[in-house]
Amino acid sequence: MTQPMAPDLVRHLQSVGDPALSPDGSLLAFVHSRIDPETLQSQSRIRLLNLDESIPAAAEAAAIPDFTAGPRDGLPRFAPDGRTIAFLRGPASGPKQLWLIGVAGGDPRQLTHQPGGVIDLAWSPDSRQLAYVADEKPADPADGETAAAFPQVSIARRIRYRYDGLGWRGDCHFHIFLADVATGESRQLTYGDWDDFLPAWSPDGNRLAFVSGRREDRDVRAMTEAYVVAIDRRPAEDEPTEGTERADGAELWSGDLGSVGALTWSPDGRQLLAAASPLPGGLGLWQSLLYLLEPSQEPQALTDDAIRPVVGIPGISPNPELAWYADGRIRFLGESRGQSWLMETTAGGGPVKRWGGGGMQSAALALDAAGRQAVLIANTPQSPSDLLLLDGNDTAGRLLTDYNRAYLTEHPPARPEKFILDREGWEIECRLYFPPDFDPARQYPLVLEIHGGPNGAFYDAFAPLHQVLATNGYLTLAANPRGSSTYGVDFMTAVLTDWGGADYLDLMAAVDAVAARPYVDAARLGIHGYSYGGYMTAWTIGHTNRFRAAVIGAPCIDLVSMYGTSDIGVSFGEVQWGGSPMDNFAELVRRSPLTYTPQVETPALLLHGEADHRCPISQSESYFVQLRRLGKTAELVRFPGGSHAFPRQGHPALREEYLARTLAWFERYL
Repeated sequence: MTQPMAPDLVRHLQSVGDPALSPDGSLLAFVHSRIDPETLQSQSRIRLLNLDESIPAAAEAAAIPDFTAGPRDGLPRFAPDGRTIAFLRGPASGPKQLWLIGVAGGDPRQLTHQPGGVIDLAWSPDSRQLAYVADEKPADPADGETAAAFPQVSIARRIRYRYDGLGWRGDCHFHIFLADVATGESRQLTYGDWDDFLPAWSPDGNRLAFVSGRREDRDVRAMTEAYVVAIDRRPAEDEPTEGTERADGAELWSGDLGSVGALTWSPDGRQLLAAASPLPGGLGLWQSLLYLLEPSQEPQALTDDAIRPVVGIPGISPNPELAWYADGRIRFLGESRGQSWLMETTAGGGPVKRWGGGGMQSAALALDAAGRQAVLIANTPQSPSDLLLLDGNDTAGRLLTDYNRAYLTEHPPARPEKFILDREGWEIECRLYFPPDFDPARQYPLVLEIHGGPNGAFYDAFAPLHQVLATNGYLTLAANPRGSSTYGVDFMTAVLTDWGGADYLDLMAAVDAVAARPYVDAARLGIHGYSYGGYMTAWTIGHTNRFRAAVIGAPCIDLVSMYGTSDIGVSFGEVQWGGSPMDNFAELVRRSPLTYTPQVETPALLLHGEADHRCPISQSESYFVQLRRLGKTAELVRFPGGSHAFPRQGHPALREEYLARTLAWFERYL
């Protein structure tokens, strides 16, 4: 007998990630992650699959043994000679270090001992060196045994002194180091009061391209640029002094482009291929193009905004592979209209071909050296995490794993329907999730889901909250209003300086369209959103009383105070809201949900992580106190240690609690 998905699905669902193909395509390394049912701790280990042998059926993936012992192993990368795998390993909590293991197995060897840990790595073409990104903390004269015995103050000297998920940064920075594989010796390559990351070796191994935040206005703009540095062969004792301005001699290659998110070299080493954007305020992360870069030349766009190359977030999610082959082909992971694809174009420009994917969301791509095989991580509405092999020009692909088959057989996923809503010349794409046992003769409550960003998007993908709600009897509407990414630059930027304006009307029009269906009980409407979705949920219940219950996750409530307390309040807020409180105070107040608390009649549940630096918990605290002071029905639930990303990446117990309290609130009021 089948059952609906319960909030404890986080304990049962397994995931795969960080795929890497050996240069000849014969071996696939990937990370298998699961939750220990006794300790509720996440565990991740690397597994190795020989693609030259008989590949087991996806249902037999559980038989693939662990290649490493964990407990937190990730980011496996094959050396160009195919003999060694570098990977990151950490304890149950704390920083990760760089380790090496032979492809034949055996005991791994630790290569780095960085106090702040390592977040990224890249092999040199000769397999003798590794470039890696490590967290560097400047020496403090006050540090020492005596000072450590007493409470220590924290000093901020710049606006960007903390980051969500990383916590207090102060004067810490990410920089690039080189490690000798044979000796284990490391030396620092880049220096300065900025972050350097995403290293990419030139084909001859003499230069390193990387992304850097060393621009002059780095403290107020979330912008990064592409640089190239020659590999310094001087002895370690001759290293430049820490903090020296551009002491590494790096050369700017990206011109006026701002947000650079991924890099790879041309086969001849004369050009760089970059996923980048000129858009300000972090918008480039949401909508980039592929560009060709050369020193002293204007960047040349290869793609248009119908396609969004997928990029990661340094220290949080690695980049999918981006490859430029000797025959001129370029392969990358791209997105369009809420779907992910393996895409191909050429250095000479021309149309972009879709070789595989679609009907899914993917954040990871592995490619072999010859461009014959590719592996995607596939997240579909039917299954959250599988390995998909694309061999040659096979656009259908073959699933290599199916770790969640047993759970999903016992707990069938909701069925999505996609439809388009036309509003003011814009196409608003929506996804409506139906309970597995849906009966059109019945009437169901409807919950509106609102994504974050505001430049995020809902995809053809398995979303745990959507599944929990829908399989428990709620029609669940996930709309992509204007402001959503993967629909082009104009659509995405239409939300700028108009939070709570046309985006709100798009969402209400989507609710109107679905609520008119005969199987929807329009008297039982709920609403939930997280981050910007939390903002829009609070904004909505301050402007209409049609919803009987609201769950508000980590919202922006008071734009004036958020400007000074969020880790991106300045760089993000000035672009999204049209200025700072100093020059736009009245407008920020008008656009703040806090202003409209007297009109709220909907019971509101606030869910917020206590370590959230993106939308600080003071946002929910202010809203809760004002709602309660006005006699409104409201509850505030605080999640200890939870960053802004805790519903996706936090402790499993907290993720389960978020789902459980959301479901219980709708059960109570709908």
